[in-house]
Amino acid sequence: MIPLPRGFWVIWSTFFLAMVLMLIPLPEWARIYQPQWAALVLIYWCLALPERVGVGTAWVLGLMLDVLTGTLLGQHALGLSIVAYLTLKMYQRLRVFPMWQQALSIMVLVAMQQMVSLWVLGIIDTPPDTWTYWISSITSLLLWPWVYLFLRNIRRAFQIL
Repeated sequence: MIPLPRGFWVIWSTFFLAMVLMLIPLPEWARIYQPQWAALVLIYWCLALPERVGVGTAWVLGLMLDVLTGTLLGQHALGLSIVAYLTLKMYQRLRVFPMWQQALSIMVLVAMQQMVSLWVLGIIDTPPDTWTYWISSITSLLLWPWVYLFLRNIRRAFQIL
């Protein structure tokens, strides 16, 4: 049996927490503000540990999210895989950006994931009605510094290298 890398369960626990946060029922008026928790956590781990978290992890996470939310199978998987790929291509640049510039880049990545979901929704003829679909990208931008600090503290506390 192949031993699991150090911190495997910690990383997947943070993904599980992100999925739980995405499943929390919110009032109708607050649903548009719900950030893309899974994408934020995935981006963090791709930045912090690019050799351990990648496109395959994003695909599995996306499929799990598709099953949990009842969306078309592969909708989140495709979007998160593209986000992971782009993050891995740019991770050396993103790491050295100041926090405000990093947050703007994260907003663009999250918007790209939403664009893929919008494309899939358009194919199955159920697009969103209004421009408020994009507000969660802005909410993700605003929450990125706290998500980053929270996950960095977890990574340091469990000494995940």
